[in-house]
Amino acid sequence: MEASGGMIAGSHKRNELVRIRHDSDSGPKPLKPLNSQICQICGDTVGLTANGDLFIACNECAFPVCRACYEYERKDGNQSCPQCKTRYKRYKGSPRVDGDDDEEDVDDIDNEFNYAQGNSKARKQWQGEDAGLSSSSRHESQQPIPLLTNGQPVSGDFPSATTDTQSVRSMSGPLGPGDKHASLSYVDPRQPVPVRIVDPSKDLNSYGLGSVDWKERVEGWKLKQEKNMVHTTNRYAEGRGGDIEGTGSNGEELQMADDARQPMSRVVPIPSSHLTPYRVVIILRLIILGFFLQYRLTHPVNDAYPLWLVSVICEVWFALSWLLDQFPKWSPINRETYLDRLAFRHDREGEPSQLAPVDVFVSTVDPLKEPPLITANTVLSILAVDYPVDKVSCYVSDDGSAMLTFEALSETAEFARKWVPFCKKFNIEPRAPEFYFAQKIDYLKDKVQPSFVKERRAMKREYEEFKIRINALVAKAQKMPEEGWTMQDGTPWPGNNPRDHPGMIQVFLGHSGGLDTDGNELPRLVYVSREKRPGFQHHKKAGAMNALIRVSAVLTNGAYLLNVDCDHYFNNSKALKEAMCFLMDPVLGKKTCYVQFPQRFDGIDLHDRYANRNIVFFDINLKGLDGLQGPMYVGTGCCFNRQALYGYDPVLTEADLEPNIIVKSCCGGSRKKGRSGNKKYTDKKRAAKRTESTIPIFNMEDIEDVVEGYDEEKSLLMSQKSLEKRFGQSPVFIAATFMEQGGIPPSTNPATLLKEAIHVISCGYEDKTEWGKEIGWIYGSVTEDILTGFKMHARGWYSIYCMPPRPAFKGSAPINLSDRLNQVLRWALGSVEILLSRHCPIWYGYSGRLMLLERLAYINTIVYPITSIPLLAYCILPAICLLTGKFIIPEISNYAGMWFILLFLSIFATGILELRWSGVSIEDWWRNEQFWVIGGTSAHLFAVFQGLLKVLAGIDTNFTVTSKANDEDGEFAELYVFKWTSLLVPPTTVLIVNLVGIVAGVSYAINSGYQSWGPLFGKLFFAIWVIVHLYPFLKGLLGRQNRTPTIVIVWAVLLASIFSLLWVRIDPFTSDATKTASRGQCGINC
Repeated sequence: MEASGGMIAGSHKRNELVRIRHDSDSGPKPLKPLNSQICQICGDTVGLTANGDLFIACNECAFPVCRACYEYERKDGNQSCPQCKTRYKRYKGSPRVDGDDDEEDVDDIDNEFNYAQGNSKARKQWQGEDAGLSSSSRHESQQPIPLLTNGQPVSGDFPSATTDTQSVRSMSGPLGPGDKHASLSYVDPRQPVPVRIVDPSKDLNSYGLGSVDWKERVEGWKLKQEKNMVHTTNRYAEGRGGDIEGTGSNGEELQMADDARQPMSRVVPIPSSHLTPYRVVIILRLIILGFFLQYRLTHPVNDAYPLWLVSVICEVWFALSWLLDQFPKWSPINRETYLDRLAFRHDREGEPSQLAPVDVFVSTVDPLKEPPLITANTVLSILAVDYPVDKVSCYVSDDGSAMLTFEALSETAEFARKWVPFCKKFNIEPRAPEFYFAQKIDYLKDKVQPSFVKERRAMKREYEEFKIRINALVAKAQKMPEEGWTMQDGTPWPGNNPRDHPGMIQVFLGHSGGLDTDGNELPRLVYVSREKRPGFQHHKKAGAMNALIRVSAVLTNGAYLLNVDCDHYFNNSKALKEAMCFLMDPVLGKKTCYVQFPQRFDGIDLHDRYANRNIVFFDINLKGLDGLQGPMYVGTGCCFNRQALYGYDPVLTEADLEPNIIVKSCCGGSRKKGRSGNKKYTDKKRAAKRTESTIPIFNMEDIEDVVEGYDEEKSLLMSQKSLEKRFGQSPVFIAATFMEQGGIPPSTNPATLLKEAIHVISCGYEDKTEWGKEIGWIYGSVTEDILTGFKMHARGWYSIYCMPPRPAFKGSAPINLSDRLNQVLRWALGSVEILLSRHCPIWYGYSGRLMLLERLAYINTIVYPITSIPLLAYCILPAICLLTGKFIIPEISNYAGMWFILLFLSIFATGILELRWSGVSIEDWWRNEQFWVIGGTSAHLFAVFQGLLKVLAGIDTNFTVTSKANDEDGEFAELYVFKWTSLLVPPTTVLIVNLVGIVAGVSYAINSGYQSWGPLFGKLFFAIWVIVHLYPFLKGLLGRQNRTPTIVIVWAVLLASIFSLLWVRIDPFTSDATKTASRGQCGINC
């Protein structure tokens, strides 16, 4: 599909497909063919012999292996060809190994391929073995590969293939580079391969060496070689280099081969001097906490029993909450990547890049709330990323079908033709123009080209003109005409009704028409707006992301996906390469579902008043999870393995399958019994099956049970129906799911792609499929990210936390109080929805491979909003104690005082040691503690009740911002903007009640004499503790000029007064006898 082909809009169910604009009919630009004479082990060129001939390691099948890998395999491997398992013969100059004594000293290969002399014996052998194949196989080899659905070709005709491979080699398609591999049926690697006579002068691919059968054997061989390289990896873990002892005359070649096999990343453990004291203090704190709770439970306060009971219940819950939060941080780690090794393996200069293709998703809904200029900067940073342009595709999901977004993206595509070459020519960072030109740094640092200053000034002027055009579009879009929006050619905009419109696709940049000002190709840029009709459930962001998965699979089918929010731009142009260091690792990549990057933010005030940076979560909690099964998915800045999103199982090693309670934290006991009694295939059998073949395995025992006992044709028919039930009725998309390395099906044409792309984004496509249940982004919560990551981890996948020195992504965050509370409310509401769903980590996924501590982390993620109830009660208790003169603790003895002091010291020590190994500042830690109280007494509390109403009663109540303040000048003007929301009432009430309690307590102590000051200090301490934690909230209420809205004061004072009057009226701590006696006393007139 060419970039200038115009917009395509249509509806699959209505059988509509309309091309709205068409500028030219230029065909796709042909791609350069990849060099086939490369080593299939290390990616290096095969090389030539001393006579100038192509080096052939195996004389039987001519499997392409370079001399260095040949020598390494003979020395440390199994000494045989990875494809045909024939033992390697020794060449001249090659050092001897065990088994060479049985062979001749010199291999006579001069006449091995001499066809002129007529090697009749070899020809007879080939013909005989070929004829020895079954007659059915010979007959089937003349037939095309079985089609997946309805007996119709996926897109064009598949080439014929023999049954010993049953594979398809995907050539270059109109939207992506070729040389991808797909397989439509299971391939048994143990099946013997017929010996062939190969002419080295011909292309090796003509003999089937580019198909999946040998590729699967190579993958298994690679896994074995990676295990053999463990000792070498450990040797270079610290120094990243050193000398490798060569053998014979090939020392340098073996050095290069070993460098190619070095891991592209490594785990950097936390120093034991930091981690050991931290763990010791955690254990001590656990012991002290046990003694403290034992004292509190065994020493009730009789004259204030209700207060004591409430306080103890709160403290027990706080202890459980601390355990859920603390122990997943038991084994934190750091990671380090080696981009030079990635380039040495997959991206050598002067050779076609072997890096995997990546599809980048950008999601947006309302351009009036999410400014198009910010979205444009995000898209520009993606198009200018440091990655091969033919391997990157950017998909922008417009879920609001706004013409403003479409027109802004059109302007962005035009500006990208100038911006991208400027970024790559001068290697600037970041590559989002708004943030690059706003940097307050010396932009001439490390710049040596004389033309840089001139071109930078010209580019800045171009960008300012671009901003003017975007701002003009925004101003025009403020009010929609009565007849709706109209496109430039007079055609009505198909998305005028955002709730009832066809699917729309527009390729702005691509192979045809996607050239920059220097004539170089640009990455693909595709606009997508999925179809929406009344009566269908669209599932908000999760549904939009699933639509992008399908449309990208049809058009480009990148092996990996990266999703970012529209306000998160690429701050590091090498972010994709950072992720590929993990995902393209031969061993680690097979079990990695995604690589999560931390979120970093621009435009936050210096002191981060409302903990918008979330430093504690990103730099402490996620580091701790990285030492277990991996970090949670946080919704943006995450690079996915497409196979994991399809619901496939990972390829796990035997070490991953072994239960280890201490290190692996696996629930091995009870799960093992259940699986052995009820499951058909055990973990080891499934792992062995995945090791033999890289073809994905469906985690559906029901399909496997049905297929058993049927012949091949009926089994194929059943699998077709199962695939359609799982993925939907799109043959092109189903075929794409089999291509682990990406790429589009062969023989496709633009018309077929467009029709299928419109089909897969239709509103009814997901009906009666597993989308949102087992595949893609999971539905059922507004925080779909938690559910999606949890389902992957439950299947046994691992995730990686990547923190490059330069942050990979940066975004914007709400810095004023009201917006921040509404953001936290949405997160907490999603957690409550998961808590009340069938996917709750408390009871879901015990038949999978989820580690115990990883499960505790997920449980903590969904139950933390409930902590708001005991937290609110605990924050009101000091005020009640001050007003009534009662206290929650009896008279403290020296023994009890010791446990109180030790508990506070252990809390303090845990925090300090946590900051020590994580590098988080104490100010960030304190802001996090403050906002935990602020959010707990407001947003989390509302989320609990709103979630209960939504799940149990079906009442969807939204607490959103309802009014806006006037704009103010200043760098952080938004910080002081006040927006009324109901979330402000509870914490304001807590503040006023505690202030009133302090005044009442001090007044009572003054009137009662010095003996009452002692008991008062404990009550004052807790009340001041509450006020100090709510201090940022108080500053947010007052604003810049102490302009607190009257409505807040009225509501807070009213609630505080009602509560105080009720308390005085009830008077729960005065006995009935005392009340009766007081009523019988005489007054003055007695």
